[in-house]
Amino acid sequence: MIEEIAIQPKESFKAKAEKTIRKNIYRWHRWLGLLALVPTIFWTASGVMHPFMSHWFKTSIAHEFFKADPVTQADVTLPLGRVLTQNKITEFKNFRLVKFKGNTWYQIKGTENKLRYFNASSGTELSDGDRKYAEHMARYMLGDEQPKIVSSTLLTEFTDQYKYVNRFLPIWKISFDDGRQMDIYVETSQSRFATFNDRGRKAFIWVFSTFHNWGFMDVITNNTIRIAVMVTFLSLIILSAVAGIMVYGLMWKKFKSGRSGIQRGVLRKYHRSIGIWCSIFTFTFALSGAYHAVQKLDPDQRQKYVYDPVIKTEEIAQASMIDLKGVSNIGLIKWGESIFWQTVHKDWETDKTVVDYTNIRDGKKLEDGNIRFAKYLARKFAAQEERNAESCCDLMEAQISSPISDAEVEKASLVTSFAGEYGFVNKRLPVVKLAYDTPDHTTYYIETTTSRLSTKVEDRNRREGFSFAFLHKYSGLDFLGKNARDGIMTAAAASVLVVSVLGLLVFLKIK
Repeated sequence: MIEEIAIQPKESFKAKAEKTIRKNIYRWHRWLGLLALVPTIFWTASGVMHPFMSHWFKTSIAHEFFKADPVTQADVTLPLGRVLTQNKITEFKNFRLVKFKGNTWYQIKGTENKLRYFNASSGTELSDGDRKYAEHMARYMLGDEQPKIVSSTLLTEFTDQYKYVNRFLPIWKISFDDGRQMDIYVETSQSRFATFNDRGRKAFIWVFSTFHNWGFMDVITNNTIRIAVMVTFLSLIILSAVAGIMVYGLMWKKFKSGRSGIQRGVLRKYHRSIGIWCSIFTFTFALSGAYHAVQKLDPDQRQKYVYDPVIKTEEIAQASMIDLKGVSNIGLIKWGESIFWQTVHKDWETDKTVVDYTNIRDGKKLEDGNIRFAKYLARKFAAQEERNAESCCDLMEAQISSPISDAEVEKASLVTSFAGEYGFVNKRLPVVKLAYDTPDHTTYYIETTTSRLSTKVEDRNRREGFSFAFLHKYSGLDFLGKNARDGIMTAAAASVLVVSVLGLLVFLKIK
């Protein structure tokens, strides 16, 4: 009789994979967590500090908004053309009117972007005027005439203390010899306050830049490698969190048997209970952080999109000054062959803002001028982006095809406050919002008073912005109030820090 041999069915790939995962998942969790431990501590500790330094224990100054003194018609005796001619200025880029120290001045932006100041009654130049105006602004912000000014520095690049997130350049840094070692940053070209740093804030900026943004790597490598390393460690954190959920949540019965030792059990108990509770925080912080970091591989180049044509003095020599009643800001716009007075009327109580354009030759207002000018700038910037070069002549740019060349503007409006996709991080107000009917729903935000691109938003930016706002900064809890939102976010980050330290202690006990 032939003995029958039972043939065992071949184990499936899926079964083998599940067996391998069950066998190794605990070890993977331990080693992934260990590799990501130091970066996790860096990120969570600096993240926990953020609400304390930027909100709860933030120092204050007398004014956080510069309100320029209004200029009246009686303050301006000489017309612009006469002042320029008197001082032998044949070309310039723009002008404004500013009032300080009891006098009214023409602030002239020259062809080399230097700001000069000329008395609006006599035409005489104020020596070192831009520095003096910057110091006047800074003292107003500080609200104290007593502290000595240690230094006044014109910055044309961002620094370790004045980060790119502040947007404005060039900027004056005014440093005071007071108890707080205060630095105040002001933009004289638009008479606006940028930011301030005292001793504590300077220390926090260094900590956050070093340990949260990993600025220390900029010394030894480039931006691409820094981001690649950050994303690598964030990926390890995500994998460690997933493995931890599987070990301490889904497979805990398999791993809890056979473990002895009182102290080890206590550590493992709290590591497991806190870890399961905060696993979602770990996952969302790391995932949104990685997503945010990856976007930084594409450099933010908004600073280069500016329209700054040269105006010849002879073109405006005969122009009489426009009526200044209710005007809070004034400048010139060269648009093709035409030149316009650009005037801003702002109601400080209602925040209502109106930007008008008046032809310097015939005095006629341009209907819907601010929206039309914004559309003109958007087309220029889109063409410039396609060329990946500096702005050029209108004729050449008109022939360049861009994503918005043939697109309709679905919505055009003046934005006077930060909200939604145009958040405080953009800094500039007021801006014109132009939403185009493109596949990516391209939206331009144009600051017409400086002829600059504030930001450009597409669907990919919206997805990343939503992820970072809701999963990293907990903006979905804004309805609870800033204190409650920051408290919950801080508790979440602190729980990740605690579970990481407990995990290290468990590892050391096992070893």
